[in-house]
Amino acid sequence: MAGLLPRLPGGVLSHVEVYGIRHHGPGSARALRGALEEFKPDAVLIEGPPEADPIVELAGDPGMVPPVALLAYSPAPASASGDGDGDRKAAFWPFAEFSPEWQAIRYALGAGVPVRFCDLPAAHQLVPAEDEKEEESDEGEEAAEGIRLDPLGWLAKAAGYDDAERWWDDVVEHRGGGDVPEVAPFPAIAEAMTELREQLAALPEKPAGLPPGHLRREEQREAHMRRTLRRTLKEGHERVAVVCGAWHVPALRAKVPAAHDDRTLRGLPKAKIAMTWVPWTHGRLAGRSGYGAGVRSPGWYHHLFTARDRPIERWLTAAARVLRDEDLHVSSAHVIEAVRLAEALAALRGRPLAGLDEVTEATRAVLCEGADLPVELIQRRMVVGERLGGVPERTPMVPLQRDLQAEQRRLRLKPSALGKEQDLDLRKPTDLERSRLLHRLRLLDIDWGVPSDTGRSKGTFKETWTLAWHPEFEVELIEASAWGTTVRGATTARAKALAAHATALSDLTSVAERCLLADLGDALPTVMRALADRAAVDTDVAHLMSAMPALVRALRYGDVRGTSTGPLRTVVDGLVVRVCVGLPPAITGLDDDAAGEFLGHIDDVHSALSLLADDDHIERWRRTLEGLVARPDTLHGLIEGRLTRLLLDAGRLHDVPHRMARAVSTGVPPARAAAWVEGFLSGGALLLMHDETLLRLVDGWISGLPDDSFTDVLPLLRRTFGAYASAERRTIGEQLRRLDHAPATSSQPAEDDVDETRAAPATTTTLQILGWDR
Repeated sequence: MAGLLPRLPGGVLSHVEVYGIRHHGPGSARALRGALEEFKPDAVLIEGPPEADPIVELAGDPGMVPPVALLAYSPAPASASGDGDGDRKAAFWPFAEFSPEWQAIRYALGAGVPVRFCDLPAAHQLVPAEDEKEEESDEGEEAAEGIRLDPLGWLAKAAGYDDAERWWDDVVEHRGGGDVPEVAPFPAIAEAMTELREQLAALPEKPAGLPPGHLRREEQREAHMRRTLRRTLKEGHERVAVVCGAWHVPALRAKVPAAHDDRTLRGLPKAKIAMTWVPWTHGRLAGRSGYGAGVRSPGWYHHLFTARDRPIERWLTAAARVLRDEDLHVSSAHVIEAVRLAEALAALRGRPLAGLDEVTEATRAVLCEGADLPVELIQRRMVVGERLGGVPERTPMVPLQRDLQAEQRRLRLKPSALGKEQDLDLRKPTDLERSRLLHRLRLLDIDWGVPSDTGRSKGTFKETWTLAWHPEFEVELIEASAWGTTVRGATTARAKALAAHATALSDLTSVAERCLLADLGDALPTVMRALADRAAVDTDVAHLMSAMPALVRALRYGDVRGTSTGPLRTVVDGLVVRVCVGLPPAITGLDDDAAGEFLGHIDDVHSALSLLADDDHIERWRRTLEGLVARPDTLHGLIEGRLTRLLLDAGRLHDVPHRMARAVSTGVPPARAAAWVEGFLSGGALLLMHDETLLRLVDGWISGLPDDSFTDVLPLLRRTFGAYASAERRTIGEQLRRLDHAPATSSQPAEDDVDETRAAPATTTTLQILGWDR
C-alpha cells in the first residue's frame, strides 16, 4: 500500500509502505518480516510510545528474550499510611516472538536502519481525558462502537463466521507456505479497514454513543502517527515502513494537512514518565487476563510461528509428551490417529489448516479418550502457556529492582511464571534467608511467594511456599522504591509506616509478626512501642483475644529464626492476664451470633497458649475456664459445651457424663442442648469414637427428641457431624449400630442377630445426622 508524498530535497520521490497488522499473530508477523525484507526500508516506524526510542536497541541484546513488554510509569510518592494506595500510573506494551511489531524491531536492528515508535507519547496517554466516561447509546451508535472497537468481528460476521479469531486464523494466520505467504495480506487488510471506516463515517449522526474521550484519544494518536511520519520523511529517508494496527491504516494514508494535526495535538496534558523493558508472560498475553489486545491462545500462536514444518504433528507430539509426564498412557499410534482426525475435521469444515478447535477436539477424543481433566492440563501448559521472558542486565531499573535481582541470584531463587512449590528448612542458613526475603516482599505487597496454609510443620522448622512471578510485580517494585533502595530498607520503612497508621490492635500484632518473620530488627522497636501503647488502652476483650495468636506465633517462631523477642514477651504476658480477667464478664449473656464469634476467640487463645507452652499462663487460663463452667446458667450453650470439652481434654474435669446428661436432659430447651452438643463435639470425633458412655448420652438425647424439636436442631447437628472426616462418621455409625446389642457397661460389640425393627428408628436418625439420607 504505497503512497507518494512530496518530493524530498533533490527531487527524489519518497516511498511509504503502511502495514496493517494484528498486534499478536504469527501469520501477520511472518508476512510482515517477509514484506520488510522485500521492501528494504531505510526507516521503520512502529505503533508504540516514542519515549521508548532510546531503549529500543536493547531488543537486539542476546539477553532480551520475549515475551517482554515496554513499561511506562509515572513514579508517585508512597502513601503516608503505607497502604499502597498511591496514585499509580503505568501502562504496558507487550511483545511476543510472534508479534509483528517485535519482528519489525528485530528486522530494523538487524538491517542497521533507524526504528522509532510513532504512537501518542505515553506522557499524554497516562493522563485520562476529562470526558472519558461511559454513556448510553442508541442502535446506530452501538453499531458505530462495534465497528470501531471490534473491526475484525464485523469482518468475520460479513464472511459468515461467528468467531472473529477463527476467521482471522483462516484468512491470515493459517495461510501461505514458505517463508512468505504467496499473497501478502496487507493490501486486502487496508481495503477492508478503509471500507469499514467509510461505513462508520456514513452512519447517521456521528457516533455520539462512543465515549467522547475515546474518540478524541484515537484522533490524537493518529495525528501523532502522521506527524512522526512527516518528520521522518523530512530527515531525508526515502523508503519508510510504518507498522500499525490495521484500523489505523486508512488514517495514515489519508491526506490530512499538518496544520490540522498540530491543532489536534496542541495543549495536551502530560505526566512525567519513565520507560523501561520488563519480562512478560504468555498468560498475560491471553485475552482472558484482561489485556485488551490479547489473543485466546498465545501458546498455540507461538507454536505456529516457531514450528512451521508440520505444526499439527509437532503440537500433538508435544501434547502426548505432557500427558506422559503425568503418567498417562499415550502411544505413537494415539498421536497418528489424532493427527488424522484433526486434518479430517479441518477438511470437513473447509479450513486451510487444522486450527486450535480441531486439534483440541482430536486431543480430547484420541489422546485423552474423552476425559476433560487432561485436556485442561494441555490448555494450561500449552495452549496458553506460562513462558516468562527476560531482559538484559543493562535495562534501566530502579535500585530496588536491581537489589532484588541480586538477592535472587545470591539465594538461587529464579523467578518463574509457572507456580511451583518451594520447601524451606529454617535450620539451613540459605533457606532461612530465602524465607526472610519472601516475607519482606509480602510486606511490600509483592506476593511472589505465598505460604501454604499447612506450610509450617509441627516442629516450626519447615515452610512451604508457592512461587509464581507476575509481570505486574515490576510496577509494584517501582512503586515500592519510594520506601527505599534495597528490599530490607524499603520493607523497614513500610513496616514503620504501617505501625504508625494502624487503627486496630490486631493490625499492629500482624505487623509485629511480619517484622519478626522478615527479620526487620530496625523496625521492630517502633512497632513494639506502638503495640504496647495500643494494648495498654484497649479494653475490648475480643480485640485482645484476636491479637494474641499472632503475637504468640511471632514469639515462638522468632526464637526459631534467631530473632530477639524480649519486648514482645512483655506484651504477651500482659495480654494473657488481661484476657483472663476480662473474659468472664465479656461472655455473659451472649446471643447466638456473639457466642459463635467468641467461640473462635476462645479456641484461638487456647491454641496460642498451648503453642507458647508457658505453665503459669496455661494454669491461669484453665482456672479461668473452670470458674466459668462453675456457673453455667450465665453462659450460652455453645460456650459452655466448648469450655467443658477444653477442660476435659486438659484432664481438669472428671464428671463430664454427668454434665452432658444435665445439658441434654428433658427440661433443657432443645436449641440450648443442641448448642451445648455442638460446642462440646466441635473439637473432633475421637471422643465419641472411644467413649461409649458419651455416645449413648448423645444417642439417647437425639432419639428422645419430639419430631418438631428434632427438625429445629437438625441443622446444628449436621453442621457438627459434617465437620468430621468420612472415616470418623463411618466409625461412629458402626458404634451406634452395636449399642443396642451390647450392655451399657460392655465395651465389646454383641454378636447376636440384629433386631431390625428396634434398629430402624436409630438407624434412620443416625443417617439423617450424618447426612447419608440423601
